[in-house]
Amino acid sequence: MCEKLLSIQSVAEILDISRRSVYRYIALGELSVIDLRTGTERSRVRVPGSSVKALVERRTSSVVSTAARAG
Repeated sequence: MCEKLLSIQSVAEILDISRRSVYRYIALGELSVIDLRTGTERSRVRVPGSSVKALVERRTSSVVSTAARAG
């Protein structure tokens, strides 16, 4: 079965952030992407759902760890 691929807009909505922030996470290597470009068309980038889930898990862990150390 194929993994769900999400548009940049969908990822932004899921994470409640701007599209620009999604591209920042991609540039930082926090989100992986798949480029579905065919020929000379503009890029059609999609983000695997597992990449979004992994980002949330990493960020959740670091926030919990930071809060635990501060307390």
